[in-house]
Amino acid sequence: MASLPAASRPDQVRALSLSTIAFTACFAVWTIFSIIGIAIKEELGISESEFGLLIATPVLTGSVTRLVLGIWTERYGGRLVFALQMLLTALSTWLLTFASTYPMYLLAALGIGLAGGSFIIGVTYVASWFEPERQGTALGIFGAGNVGAAVTKFVAPFILVAFGWHMVAYIWAAALALMAIAFYILAKDDPQWVAQKESGKPVPSFAEQFKPLEDIRVWRFSLYYFFVFGGFVALALWMPNYLIEVYGVDVRTAGISAATFSLSASLFRAYGGHLSDRHGARTVMYWTFGFSLLLLLMLSYPPTQYIIATKNGPLTFSTQMDLWPFVGVLFVLGFFMSLGKAATYKHIPEYYPRHIGSVGGLVGMIGGLGGFVLPIFFGVTLDLTGIYTSCFAILFALVVFALVWMHLSIQAEEKRPEQADEIEELRPTKEEASKDRVLEDWNPEDKEFWETRGRAIARQNLWISIPALLLAFAVWMVWSVVVARLPAIGFDFSSSQLFWLAALPGLSGATLRIFYSFMVPIFGGRLWTAVSTASLLVPSIGMGYAVQDPTTPFLIFLVLALLCGLGGGNFASSMANIAFFFPKKEKGHALALNAGLGNLGVSVMQFLVPLVITASIFGAVGGNPQQADDGTLLWVQNAGFIWVPLIIAATAAAWLGMHDIADAKSSFGEQAVIFKRKHNWLMCILYTGTFGSFIGYSAGFPLLTRLQFPEVNALQLVFLGPLVGALSRAGSGWLADKYGGARVTFWTFVGMIIAVLGVIYFIANSEMGGAFWGFFACFMALFFLTGVGNASTFQMIPVIMGKEIPRLMPSLGNEEQKRQVDRESAAIIAFTSAIAAYGAFFIPKAYGSSIEITGGPSAALWAFLIFYIICLVITWSFYSARHGLLYDVERGSNNNQK
Repeated sequence: MASLPAASRPDQVRALSLSTIAFTACFAVWTIFSIIGIAIKEELGISESEFGLLIATPVLTGSVTRLVLGIWTERYGGRLVFALQMLLTALSTWLLTFASTYPMYLLAALGIGLAGGSFIIGVTYVASWFEPERQGTALGIFGAGNVGAAVTKFVAPFILVAFGWHMVAYIWAAALALMAIAFYILAKDDPQWVAQKESGKPVPSFAEQFKPLEDIRVWRFSLYYFFVFGGFVALALWMPNYLIEVYGVDVRTAGISAATFSLSASLFRAYGGHLSDRHGARTVMYWTFGFSLLLLLMLSYPPTQYIIATKNGPLTFSTQMDLWPFVGVLFVLGFFMSLGKAATYKHIPEYYPRHIGSVGGLVGMIGGLGGFVLPIFFGVTLDLTGIYTSCFAILFALVVFALVWMHLSIQAEEKRPEQADEIEELRPTKEEASKDRVLEDWNPEDKEFWETRGRAIARQNLWISIPALLLAFAVWMVWSVVVARLPAIGFDFSSSQLFWLAALPGLSGATLRIFYSFMVPIFGGRLWTAVSTASLLVPSIGMGYAVQDPTTPFLIFLVLALLCGLGGGNFASSMANIAFFFPKKEKGHALALNAGLGNLGVSVMQFLVPLVITASIFGAVGGNPQQADDGTLLWVQNAGFIWVPLIIAATAAAWLGMHDIADAKSSFGEQAVIFKRKHNWLMCILYTGTFGSFIGYSAGFPLLTRLQFPEVNALQLVFLGPLVGALSRAGSGWLADKYGGARVTFWTFVGMIIAVLGVIYFIANSEMGGAFWGFFACFMALFFLTGVGNASTFQMIPVIMGKEIPRLMPSLGNEEQKRQVDRESAAIIAFTSAIAAYGAFFIPKAYGSSIEITGGPSAALWAFLIFYIICLVITWSFYSARHGLLYDVERGSNNNQK
């Protein structure tokens, strides 16, 4: 295999990021007819077959041009070819608005089809930047730009309804033209093309570039791609109209429903590349075809009525898949098709490293032609049979043929050992595959290693982890603000129901933390951070739609509140992951920064949401405003939508910039030993007293303040509580490192007891002057103290285990003991955070129950005070007293520093 020119990591990230964004924009334009084609169909009154031809025509141009564009990219460089291709496509999209007859629309569609050629340009360009062992993942990430189809289906219907289909074309054309300019300015020339140019060697002839096309294997890969990509494009184009005709939904519902398929068939392509690098492209293709057979069989079975003769007369029943089960099955099908797209293109640089452009161009062309031919077949078959599910039957037959051919070919190849050896030489070694992604030798306690290499990598992971965790907290606690606005915009929910909505994210988040606690050592911090961050899109988007309709059932809100708990679960895995990166002397500060600035998400959310719901940030795309009971217009949906672009960016940053630590890998069974540790359970109690209080007060503070002091516009101030708590946590980690976590925790609980007494006093005397400000000041003190206690309790855990492991496992060597301390400390940190997070449920629920039973929240506050006294006694008895476990450590550490 020809060696690739060396490329720095920043240059690789630049090339991959720009190419993926550009491909997303191109794919959004390429599938534009899936939405505006419906309006054009009604405008012209064309048949199903003519409609199928119209939406498929852009795919024809995009497919045929791929072969030429791939070769041009090898000859002239991806930077120039990509930019010119986008400019020409933008021009064609703008000219579309001048068409008035069916032939003119077909002609314009041919020009728009140039957008589809962007794929092979990007594949050739991206592959030239990456080593063979990382090309599967890189091309998988790039291929996730297929999500542009989902962007079109998600956004275009709203623009179409509000302004007409011409506006969709104008916006898409302008966006693509701007992307072309940005790509040309910011991108660099691909290193293979530069090396070829500098060497002075003649450019390979077209005959040489086309020579690999004689290999039958290329045509087999093309068939794979005909299904996984061509079938995806065909269904992406066909589904909006299918959903309107079969289920009778409007164009916006059809677009959003179809977008779920496009989303799953795009975003998971990056994961397919990762699986192909790890398990092999063949294995992934078996998964793709096997599951696709089952799913297409379910989808292709038409609604059927059965009449069975029985002794009591005819028994009649029918089978039919309803809308949401249909969308769910389609989503799963898209997932496996996305894996197959990545696996197919993993084959190409392995088998044909010097002919990626020509081979990739042919495979892409054949696959793209599937997106052209299949919709036409769908339309003709529907006209002939009248059976809507015939489109899935066509794809089922295609998968059967592809699976049989693949299996027989693999059996034949395995009988030729010389070919197997050739293939084996192309596969990366374990050491090469792990380069840059898995840190095989990680020893932060080694001072030289830490100073020369470790600190930079650890800080990089920390500063990527922090914004991801901040967004997780923002989504987790967003209901704490939204519930205070629901009655004003027409939702007839009781106070008890509102407290349930504020409390349920805490319940689900805490429960998920128990499971998330063990995920990082099993899956790796990089993958798990990316997946868990991406999962926040579901509740964010769901909330954005639910709050727009006052008739939305309370059950839907309960489900969305539970899903917001996904953000709460992220904390456990994030803290466990960061704990592995830092040495003991800096672990307290690092964890305090990660948690403290992550906790800041609550304050950011409580400050930002009241602002963004007062303006139409997303225009027509975001939906109509709601009129509050005082006559003002509110866009409460922005409380969910505002996080979507940030979540996408944080997910990409985690995937591209974070690392896994090989030594941190362990099974659940190896981590489960913490359940036998007494101090695990004691620290659960203490951390519930600190973090459980912080997150519980954050969830309940806005609504409690509004109910107790209705005359005060407190929603403009409540963000200060979580802000104080988050900043005190981030800024007080050094206290525990210097004076000892146990001592700091002890005095924290003393202060919290005094602060709670103050809150009780001012609530009982709420009519006196200045009662609100006294109440507010005591709560600010509580938030500040919980932040200090959060940092100090986490600092205690690795110190405790550093003393306990040598006593409990004396047979282990020094290095093994260090690894065991790190492993158990990370697991305990994660597990205690899971248990403590139940405070986000119990504190708001305790307020609600106390108000319902006694008429006020004081009973709940007295219960909290008693719990803090218990925490104080535990801290003193087990850790900070003269006979406590940490007394000698903390006093000795302090004396040494002096």
